[in-house]
Amino acid sequence: MKPREHDLIIIGAGPGGYVAALRAAQLGLDVGCVEKEAALGGTCLRIGCIPSKALLESTELFHKAKEKMAEHGIRLPQVEFDLAVMMRRKERSVDSLTKGLDTLFKRKGVTRYFGHGRIDAADRVVFRNEEGETELKARNILIATGSKPAGLPGVEMDGERIGTSTEALRYSEVPAHLVVIGAGAVGLELGSVWRRLGARVTVLEYLDRILPEMDGALAAEALKTFRKQGLEFRLKSRVQAARVEDGHCVIECDGSEPLSCDRVLVAVGRVPNTEGLGIEELGIKTDPRDRIQVDDRFRTTVAGNFAIGDVIRGPMLAHKAQEEGIACVEHLATGYGHVNYDAIPNVVYTQPEIAAVGKTEEELKEARIDFRRGIFPFRANGRAHTLGQTEGMIKVLAHAETDRILGVHVLGPQAAETIAEASTAIAFGASSEDLARSCHAHPTLSEALREAALAVAGRAIHI
Repeated sequence: MKPREHDLIIIGAGPGGYVAALRAAQLGLDVGCVEKEAALGGTCLRIGCIPSKALLESTELFHKAKEKMAEHGIRLPQVEFDLAVMMRRKERSVDSLTKGLDTLFKRKGVTRYFGHGRIDAADRVVFRNEEGETELKARNILIATGSKPAGLPGVEMDGERIGTSTEALRYSEVPAHLVVIGAGAVGLELGSVWRRLGARVTVLEYLDRILPEMDGALAAEALKTFRKQGLEFRLKSRVQAARVEDGHCVIECDGSEPLSCDRVLVAVGRVPNTEGLGIEELGIKTDPRDRIQVDDRFRTTVAGNFAIGDVIRGPMLAHKAQEEGIACVEHLATGYGHVNYDAIPNVVYTQPEIAAVGKTEEELKEARIDFRRGIFPFRANGRAHTLGQTEGMIKVLAHAETDRILGVHVLGPQAAETIAEASTAIAFGASSEDLARSCHAHPTLSEALREAALAVAGRAIHI
């Protein structure tokens, strides 16, 4: 039987893959997408970003109802939570969105193939499922297989007591004591979820700080806030081993007594998901971190083969993969596509939220770039006071000579939304004066961004 042919075959239907497929179809390409999971959406939608945010929202509402309503003059009877209902709500969100992607594929004319894809030749993909192997042909192949949680030497993950974020998103009961290995976004978000529901949460971090990719000053302030919320931190803790003994977990760290707990969440980062793709046999080169090497048009070292998202260089973020997917297929269809890597935001969805775009102070100092900073605290923002969320600040970093915005860093309420304006400003090459001269509605949280921009030149009004 002659293989089905497409203009483009995409392996992986996560944020990068499915967005690339939909954009390519818009541009008139005949697109096939191979995905091994029954549901579209990848890690982000099925077992990552979306379910974690659903649980963060549910547990934050519980926390507010239990601890904060009295401040607003709202008296509630005893507040309780139903974990099973929370989990079902989370799954409904995921189910609705994955079905929505199925509908979009059909509407846009993207052909979906269910199975594990492997590149068999520069123009051929074979996918395997329960029915056997099927061969497809295409002029172009795009690898968008994402990443998977990284392991840690000496840590024996059993997928139950000791596991990754996948397991931590579906605990059937609240652990009495949860140990989180890694103080990055995943560890802090899921640690916050289970702390709000009553777990004792201990975070172990190898470095002397949390959130190593974020601005140092904001990370230090966030650490103080998380400690007030009841999270325990042991910084400069190198985990040597973790195992299950008699139904409990035992963690061994350098220079301290073994730690006993009910569950362990390993959140030490992610690694490219390229196993079984056939890239080595084909001659697609990778770097020392097993990321696929690509040029500025996402071309691999084999003609007609491309890669985007977590399998290539750069931050492992869903929206970064989406931007790359769009740029890659636009290159194919029109000859032009672009990603501004200086304008890609990064968000931690704790309470308060932490968001950043552009360079940190540490990066600018290392690059010996002269800059000015403007800082504005949320305690001086009217809207933050009405929300009862005055912790945190906004920091704007601008070039000392040109005043062009180089970085914006937010610790505070709805930081994930505020950072969008900063990303747009950087994308358009705005100066801090541009932001400072833009009228913002009052009272809003976004006024704090304007004030921070004013502060770059020492002109903040409300401090």
